[in-house]
Amino acid sequence: MPLRAFRIAYDGTDYRGFQRQPDVPTVEDAIFDSLRALDVLEPDADKPAGYAAAGRTDAGVSALAQTIALEAPDWLAPRALNAELPADIRAWAAAEAPDGFHATHHASRRAYTYHLYAPPAEGATRDSAADPTAPAVDDARFRAACEALSGTHDLHNLTPDDRNTERSLSLAARRDDDYLVVTASAGGFARELVRRLVSLARAVGTGESPLEKVDRVLEPEPLPGHEGVAPAPPEPLVLTEVDYPDLAFEIDDDAAASARAVFDRRRIDRRTGARVAGQVADGMR
Repeated sequence: MPLRAFRIAYDGTDYRGFQRQPDVPTVEDAIFDSLRALDVLEPDADKPAGYAAAGRTDAGVSALAQTIALEAPDWLAPRALNAELPADIRAWAAAEAPDGFHATHHASRRAYTYHLYAPPAEGATRDSAADPTAPAVDDARFRAACEALSGTHDLHNLTPDDRNTERSLSLAARRDDDYLVVTASAGGFARELVRRLVSLARAVGTGESPLEKVDRVLEPEPLPGHEGVAPAPPEPLVLTEVDYPDLAFEIDDDAAASARAVFDRRRIDRRTGARVAGQVADGMR
C-alpha cells in the first residue's frame, strides 16, 4: 500500500503524552486502536507498516499539526480515521508521501506555541479567571531572554536528555493582553526543552533571575541542582507546525469541520469552567 501522511490535532489534557506507554492513555495508543477497528492494523501487529510520527509531545501537551505516516489504503481519509478516534483526537488533512518517507526524520522544521499567563508590569488587566497572584512580567526583559536563547546552542541544561542537545533555535514572544504568546521553532526539540525555555525567560522577565542567567545556562558545565530550570506546566503548550517541503497536504473539509466543532465546544466549556472557578474564588475575598 502507498504511504500516506495525516495531520492530527488533539487536546493532550487527558493523555500521558503522544508516544505509547504501558498502562497509561496516550494519543498514539488511541490512533492504533482506531486503525485496528478499521482493519488497517492487524490485532497482533505492533504498529502499522511504514509508521512514524513527527514528534513525541509530553504529557498534557496539545497539538494542531502532529503528523503521522503509514502504509494506508486509498479509502483511509481523515474522516474515516475520525470515525473510530475519541473526540479529543482529530485527523484533519492528508498527503501522499513518497517511498522512503519518514515523518520524524524528514521534517525540516517544527514550531511550538506556549500561552504564558504573564500580566505586564504596566497596564495589567489581571483576568479574575487567571492567577491574580502571578508576578508581573517586564516584556523587554522577557524578549531579551528570548533573543539571548535564540541561535545555535548546546541546550543540555534545559532538557533531561543527555545527548543530541545542540539546536538552532528561534524563540519569540508577542503580547496578547495578560498573556505572552511564545513561539519556539527549530528542526527538532529535546524533551521538555520548550517548557524550560519559557520558564527561564519568565524568570528573567519577572526579575527573579538576571539576564546573565541565560549565559550561565548555555555554558558547557552542568548546572548544579539548586540552579536548575524547572519546566513550565505542559497544558499551555501546543505543537503548531511541522514542515515537510515535499508534501502537499489536502484538508478534508468534513474532518476539519468536525474538528473545529469539537474544539470550539471545548473552548466554551473551559470558558464556562473559568467563570465558575472565578466566582468561587472571588466569593471568598
